[in-house]
Amino acid sequence: MRHQKNTRKLGRTSQHRDAMLANIVASLIIHKRVKTTLAKAKEARPLAEKLVTLGKAGTLHARRLAVAKIGQKDAVAKLFKDIAPGFKDRKGGYTRILKLGPRQSDSAPIAFLEWVDYVVDAVAAPVEKAEKPAKADKPAKAEKKEKAPKSEKTEKAE
Repeated sequence: MRHQKNTRKLGRTSQHRDAMLANIVASLIIHKRVKTTLAKAKEARPLAEKLVTLGKAGTLHARRLAVAKIGQKDAVAKLFKDIAPGFKDRKGGYTRILKLGPRQSDSAPIAFLEWVDYVVDAVAAPVEKAEKPAKADKPAKAEKKEKAPKSEKTEKAE
């Protein structure tokens, strides 16, 4: 029986699970938002929050612990340089999980794992289309057709 065994196994061995969660957190650090299954997001959240706490400490020892945990030096550098200083006044709750609904192929619940200060740029500033003068173009096209040289078939028909 699995009484008081609180970790989700996610159908993987412990080494595979640790590597997968480390990759999810590294992607979260680099891209600021990750789309994954709800169970994986719930498992990756505590790891991400602990790494932000290490980043807030900012010591060499904390940096080495973070590299040992996720194994990507560029992600750890971004965490310590950009992300953790933004949360210096916050005591916890650095990530949020937004549920998206079931995946079409296997109906697995999908969610976004993102930082709480993350703002989606595409929704905030929609792309504006260039204005095109529709009425001005139509007469110009008509003039071009009139000035076009006549083909042999049209000359014989006249």
